[in-house]
Amino acid sequence: MGMSLPAPRRLLELACQSLLRDEALAITALEWLPMELFPPLFITAFTGKHSRVLKAMVQAWPFRCLPLGALMNHQQSYQDILQAVLEGLDAMLAQDPRPRRCKLQVLNLQKRVHLEFWMVWAGTRAHVCSLLEPEALQPMRNRRKVHSLTARPNPPLAPVEVLIDLCLKKGVLDESLSYLIKKVSERRGLLHLCCKKLKVFPMSKQNTKILDMVQLVSVQDLEVNCTWKLSTLRKFAPYLGQMGNLCRFLLSHVFTSSHTTLEQEEQCVGLVTSQFLNLPHLQEVNLDDISILRGHLDEIFRCLKSPLETLSITNCLLFERDFRHLSQHLNVSQLKSLSFSGLNLTIISSRSLQFLLERASPTLQDLDLDECGIMDHQFLDILPALSHCSQLTTLSFCENPISMTVLEDLLRHVVGLSKLSCVIYAAPMESYEETSSNINLGRLAQMHVVLKHMLQELGRPGMVWLCAYPCPHCGCRTFHDPTPIL
Repeated sequence: MGMSLPAPRRLLELACQSLLRDEALAITALEWLPMELFPPLFITAFTGKHSRVLKAMVQAWPFRCLPLGALMNHQQSYQDILQAVLEGLDAMLAQDPRPRRCKLQVLNLQKRVHLEFWMVWAGTRAHVCSLLEPEALQPMRNRRKVHSLTARPNPPLAPVEVLIDLCLKKGVLDESLSYLIKKVSERRGLLHLCCKKLKVFPMSKQNTKILDMVQLVSVQDLEVNCTWKLSTLRKFAPYLGQMGNLCRFLLSHVFTSSHTTLEQEEQCVGLVTSQFLNLPHLQEVNLDDISILRGHLDEIFRCLKSPLETLSITNCLLFERDFRHLSQHLNVSQLKSLSFSGLNLTIISSRSLQFLLERASPTLQDLDLDECGIMDHQFLDILPALSHCSQLTTLSFCENPISMTVLEDLLRHVVGLSKLSCVIYAAPMESYEETSSNINLGRLAQMHVVLKHMLQELGRPGMVWLCAYPCPHCGCRTFHDPTPIL
């Protein structure tokens, strides 16, 4: 009977481990060590937590970028390692001229970024994969893809960037971030704190201090997801205007108090919308539960410098004129995703929505009209426009009072859209009990079967149609195909 034996350790790995048994010798060897051996030695030192060696390696790092974050996962603490690396960076910045071998310009602390660098230079995927979370793994790429990380001449005393994804929450900073902020503060001008993904919750003094240190032009993805008053939004607006490379912006839960005057509201809207003039690369805008949006939508979109790919306006109150302006003036030449979930469209003319869909039909891929209160007559009005959305892949309109007759009409209109693969529809009005708001699952299953038969007869049996409705017990969305799936 055969036995499975563990794979023998690679010679390179054994050599790195042997060298690290004498840390003083390993540090001395960095002066003449070939650059190709730096990544495998760094991985071995990282795994074995050889802080002294890591500190020395940073000062002799022969590549433009050190993607440290790629070696970290969320399950472990790396306080000692990060502190050693930052101490090495600090020691390197203190030297003038800089160490001869060091070409370091970027310390990247982002997770799951530049994994291919370690995989290529370490010479084996498995050696690196053992350090990483399964979902972090990406396809192996060939060696020439890592040229951006390899050695390049470093101008004397050029600033070094520390690239990190920041989430500014309430409460005390964790030790690693606190130590990083301390080093950035001490080395202002020589150490730049850069951030591609930024999440902001409260605008506390502590978080404001951190924002003052961040190179805001580096921010590409911004989420402001907290219950803010207008005064807080006003305070944040100037920071937004400095994010000249911003591509994605989410703003959620901004409310006005009963003491807010109309003049204060208009001043705040003017201040915020004027910042959009400084965001020429913005492609995705998500506005959720923003009380000041009503009556001011035209001001926001008039200031946009480039066409959007994604627009999501959810759980807001809008006037008819807001929607009319949106349908007529929004640049939809590149619009791929559109969501109006939670908007009350019963008070909006269906003509405006129809016109917007007609204009966006050449590019629109995802459409979300969940919980909009759309009734039969409104849905019938937009069916012709929907049937022209040739790129549409997903359509969702859960929790709207739609009849089975209109659902069948919808199916006939969209069945010819070759790219449409998934429709999530509202439970038809006929599926509800006459004496209560509960759904009769038996009736719903029968209606679902009717739609499935229609899809087969019309040559689209592979198109997924799912019914969705809130669970009467927990409120979670339940999908029905043809039995409930929570």
